[in-house]
Parts: sequence; structure tokens; C-alpha cells
Amino acid sequence: MTPLFGAIEAGGTKFVCVVGSGPDDLRAETRFPTTTPAETIQQSIDFFRLQQAKHGRLEAIGIASFGPVDLDRYSPTYGYITSTPKLGWANTDFACAIHRALSLPVGFDTDTNAAALAEWRWGAAQGLDTFIYLTIGTGIGGGGMINGGLMHGLIHPEMGHLALPHDRQADPFDGICPFHSDCLEGLACGPAIKKRWGIAAESLPPEHPAWALEAHYLSLGIVNWLYTLSPQKIILGGGVMQQAQLFPLIRRAVPTLLGDYVQAPAILKGIDDYIVAPALGSRAGVLGALALAQIASTE
Repeated sequence: MTPLFGAIEAGGTKFVCVVGSGPDDLRAETRFPTTTPAETIQQSIDFFRLQQAKHGRLEAIGIASFGPVDLDRYSPTYGYITSTPKLGWANTDFACAIHRALSLPVGFDTDTNAAALAEWRWGAAQGLDTFIYLTIGTGIGGGGMINGGLMHGLIHPEMGHLALPHDRQADPFDGICPFHSDCLEGLACGPAIKKRWGIAAESLPPEHPAWALEAHYLSLGIVNWLYTLSPQKIILGGGVMQQAQLFPLIRRAVPTLLGDYVQAPAILKGIDDYIVAPALGSRAGVLGALALAQIASTE
């Protein structure tokens, strides 16, 4: 019998829960709004209990969570969502609450690290050991692998809060990050686009100057990550990147910003295959949670 796993993609606006064994074997799925921690976590628990009644005991649960989160297994708040600006969710016990309720092993990581793991197993990063995955949407987050291991450390990457050059004459917008105002997320996430231009990103036409500015900020971020992490590939996902015109703008801007300093063939001759969309599309996060569950079941 094929082992089955549970997965939670915990987003700031919605949760997605699935049961399955991989991208081609998803037995059940549900999604619901992110409300209070107690209500939302309980809905997840109820879903998995129902699926276990139908399909048998799950091997483990994986959680791909918005953050910041505590990933230190020796910390008393391991598995918590910590200093998030999401109203009501700061200092929420998440992973341990799922473990206590279901008595199953739980794999826990950031949503972007999980998406990177899925792309490494089944998608655009197969065969690589050092790459980054960025999601540009309601917020901006980043994760990935270095030498075959997911990016952890002091806490975990917070790539969306990178400090960027901000030419206030060209762009007088103050930014919307509640912590830093004009960090990358504060200038380039979906809500920042809407506040700057007075219209939602998805409603702006492809020729609107918003997109050249957006590509500029994202390219500045990419150049900084390229210099510091030397990724073999950069994967850009999230709702904002559904604007197809962004990819060619970014692919043109990055070599210019590098100024021919990084002489890598992937950039000089193959940038269309270097800065790419996720092969798993919008499923990368929840499939990454499934991969986290598979790892947790063997630990």
C-alpha cells in the first residue's frame, strides 16, 4: 500500500491542505480562509482526521508556513509563528499543536523553503544543489538550498526585507512594510503596487510603467542574492509574477546591473533558463509541505 502524507500550505490569506503521496497522487484537498489561529488550525486537524477515517493512518504531516517562524528544534518555541504582522498570529504554536492533536510526526519550514524543496524534487531545480526560490505576491519571501541543504541558520532567510537603493526622485513612494517601510517587500509586493498606483497589480496593463519599476526592484534583489549566494538557478513564483512581461524585463536588467562582473555562461548565454518560473506553478508550496512530511516520517 502506498504511504500517504498530509500537507498544509499555510498562507496569510488561505490554508491549503492535501493528502497524498506526490504530485501525481493527491487523494483529497481542501482550502479555507486564514482566520484566527484556533479556528484555522482546528479546520486543518478536522480535515486530516476525516481523511484518516477514509484512507487510513497518515505517516506524517508537513507544514509550509508563512513567517517568521522558529525552526530551532532546541528552542522552547520551536514550530511557532513568531513576529508576523498577520493580525492575531504572532507567537502562535503551530507545528506542536498539529502534532499533539494527531500524534503524527510533523515537518515544519517556511513556505518558500518548502516550495524550493518541491521544485528540487519534482520541478525546475532538479539536479541542482544551490538555488533560490522567490515568491512575489501579498508579501515577498525567499528560500532555497545551499550545497543540497535547505537554508536555515540564525532563523531562516527573510529575503523580502532586503534593503535596496531607493531613488525617491524617481519613486517617491514611501513603501508599506510595517517594519522597514521601503525594503524590497515594502516597495515591490502586490499591496505595494496597489497602494503606489491606486489600482490592483492584476488590473494594470502590460505597458504600464509599474512593471519597469517592479522589474528594477526585483532585479536589484536578484543581483544581491547572486553575488552573495551564487545560485545555480533563480525561480520566481507568486501572484505578481503571473505578469508575463516581468520575466523579459528582469532578464534584461540583471546582466546590466551586474556590469559583466559575473562571467557565468548561465547568465551571459542562457539567462532565459537561469531566471525561471516554477515548474510546479502555484502547487509548489503545498507539494513542498508534502515533501516535508515525507522527510519527517523517516526522522
